[in-house]
Amino acid sequence: MSVLVQGTGLCKAYEGVQSLADVSIAGRAGSIHAVTGENGAGKSTLMKIIAGVIRPSAGQVTLRGKAVDFSSPLDALKAGISTVFQEFSLVSNLTVAETMFLAHEPRKGLFLDRPEMERRAALALAEVGLDVHPRRAVSSLTVAEQQSVEIAKGLMAEADIFIFDEPTAALNTNEVARLERILLSLRDQGKCIFYISHRMPEIFELCDTATVLKDGRLVGTYPTAELDADRLLSLMVGREVEALYPPRADVTGENLMTVTGMHLGKNRKVKNFALGRGEIVALAGLEGQGQREIIRTLAGLEPDGSATVRIDGAGSSCVFRPSGGSARSLRHGIAFMPEDRKSEGLYLGLSVQDNLTLGVHQKQPMYGIARGFPSLVKKLAERLRIRTASVRTTVLSLSGGNQQKVMLGRWLAVEASVLLIEEPTRGVDVGAKAEIYNVLREFCAKGGAVLFCSRELPEVIGLADRVLVVSDGQIVADRPAEGLSEESILQAAMNRSPDSQPVITEPV
Repeated sequence: MSVLVQGTGLCKAYEGVQSLADVSIAGRAGSIHAVTGENGAGKSTLMKIIAGVIRPSAGQVTLRGKAVDFSSPLDALKAGISTVFQEFSLVSNLTVAETMFLAHEPRKGLFLDRPEMERRAALALAEVGLDVHPRRAVSSLTVAEQQSVEIAKGLMAEADIFIFDEPTAALNTNEVARLERILLSLRDQGKCIFYISHRMPEIFELCDTATVLKDGRLVGTYPTAELDADRLLSLMVGREVEALYPPRADVTGENLMTVTGMHLGKNRKVKNFALGRGEIVALAGLEGQGQREIIRTLAGLEPDGSATVRIDGAGSSCVFRPSGGSARSLRHGIAFMPEDRKSEGLYLGLSVQDNLTLGVHQKQPMYGIARGFPSLVKKLAERLRIRTASVRTTVLSLSGGNQQKVMLGRWLAVEASVLLIEEPTRGVDVGAKAEIYNVLREFCAKGGAVLFCSRELPEVIGLADRVLVVSDGQIVADRPAEGLSEESILQAAMNRSPDSQPVITEPV
């Protein structure tokens, strides 16, 4: 297979941290090439150099044997390199069609050819199986829909080289299968595909080659046929990986949070349910069946949702109705971690320290003196293994996994009793996943409880003590996670026949 693009001796530093040091990689025609490593290993930096997003401080990129120096992603696109970014490049105040054609809009003379733009956008959206109108505002889309638009935008380009950075992180099973068929078709057309993913099955099902990075340096490039998941993981982390999921809770305590009278809009009444002290509970099912709305109603963020929540603390209890934002829920010890950490969870321009202590400041008196809480920040950074040169480094410069840890650390700092989490490890590598899972178990072992939703059914089964299966806004099954299979969860979701047993559970 001929080499289409090559990076040689590439280096890049950010704020004194060497993100990439003397890394070389070659992409060949008719190949799907995995780029692997832990969060912060340099994968995205390497791909951004090839995509023209950033320039290397040293090294050279060659395209079809000729040296290139892209000044922008548009330059790279014109040269035949199309990128689907993990962090969306969509513009929220534009329509879907407008953001897909931004900077290369079709024209009739001096005027924008809007009908042609919308026609071509509709064809690209149909290719990835997304049923949204090209005139829909990007801001109105879910994270999963935005991910599909990002993929459709990348596929529209008449490119020979495609870069996919965590393209399936926000997709459900059917959408992942459709994307895999598209990738295999591109490969068979002789395209070169670089593929970043933390999902091991995808790497071994799709990719013929794997490049491994660690701490910004090249570990090696290998045919995937010569690797297995354990060997690849040990190359990525530099050691044998321990069990991904920590042991489940042996015994959970009395009910910590009890939810009654929940409605998700008109005619969508949800069964009463509860979280036991020390328990991790997952909401699972097919995509878009109400899991997200249940969590956001409890966080006070779902405009059409309502519920009554009872929190039973040590020697006291309180009853409230979450609404009008997350402040009320937080006052009662319920913290929320959104899926979209970039736009909803973090202040990207602020430092790690500021983001970690925002929750603490929220609980301070309105006219109190702002403090840095250095000992608390140091303790959290060490406990969560946040990789950064300094706690004063901006969160924007961190990898996705480290950003996720910062968002989690904020609510550990305020000693919340219940964590509501959308997609706890979206875009997070295997090593960081294990660290986050352990922190959540430690949180529950100290008397807390976690309610989360995840598109990754292995994560649902491996992390949770109990699974609530949701279908069409209804909790249709309540099962212990141990012994469950992906098939049994999906079967319960599709059967839509509620369990005869009540969902509120007695202490174990």
